[in-house]
Amino acid sequence: MLVFVTGASGWIGSAVTDELLAEGHEVAGLARSDASAAALEAKGVRVVRGDLGDPDGLAKAAAESDGVVHLAFNHDFTDYAGAGRTERAAVSATLDALAGSGRPFLLASGLAGTGAGPLTEDDPSPHVGADAMRGGSENLALDHADRGVRPVAVRFSATVHGMGDHGFVARLTQIARDRGVSGYIDDGSTRWPAVHRSDAARLVRLALEKAPAGSRVHAVAENGIPSRDIAAAIGDQLGVPTASIPRADAQAHFGWLGAFWGVDVSGSSERTRELLGWRPTGPTLFEDIAAGAYALPA
Repeated sequence: MLVFVTGASGWIGSAVTDELLAEGHEVAGLARSDASAAALEAKGVRVVRGDLGDPDGLAKAAAESDGVVHLAFNHDFTDYAGAGRTERAAVSATLDALAGSGRPFLLASGLAGTGAGPLTEDDPSPHVGADAMRGGSENLALDHADRGVRPVAVRFSATVHGMGDHGFVARLTQIARDRGVSGYIDDGSTRWPAVHRSDAARLVRLALEKAPAGSRVHAVAENGIPSRDIAAAIGDQLGVPTASIPRADAQAHFGWLGAFWGVDVSGSSERTRELLGWRPTGPTLFEDIAAGAYALPA
């Protein structure tokens, strides 16, 4: 299968690309920069130059593929609404290119903001329309199940961790390093789900190969880890104290991450495991922290 992957050189996308290649698939990867293109070419990936702001180019690459894994997203927190509209336009063009083909379209989504936890695969996303979070792209994609596309929403944990991670946990660690204290908000009872990068990549490949149209699958290995425990693990690794940060001071202490760190999110992957035969085998988040995955400055 020739799979068009957006975000193919990113944190999750590079692992997904490696997983697909290892299992005998061909990959066409979207690349915005010369460096990304060179990295993909070195793996034997067919490079597609462009970005999410070129829906016609995305549609062309999708039409020439046997399936699409859409992982790219413009994480511009200064214009998140604009990023959502760009996402919706990109997804809409890609789906139109696949209509009537029966080919798979996998969409990266998330667990945050989809309802009260623990979230299950049966819980629909409340985000509908161009002005919703991420442009309402999950519902847009799943609505195409009756248009001859096999759409699958892959909901990733808040942290997809591993050696080299530059995401949320890396940022939390850098803040703790800079401030000399590893903080959590209020009583630290809010939770984050987690999954190792290798397990997330394998889940994407399994969903591409066999998830039914209209499926939601959860890349969740640990359902919900209390934020105070994550902060404590970071503090132990850095040798700094752990402390509560009042919610009123969260933005001043954590910056833009304060809006996410205090949100309670948990999710189940029980039905995903049954559907795909997926079993996480990678390290836990605490094992990665203790092993030094976040020991160096981000």
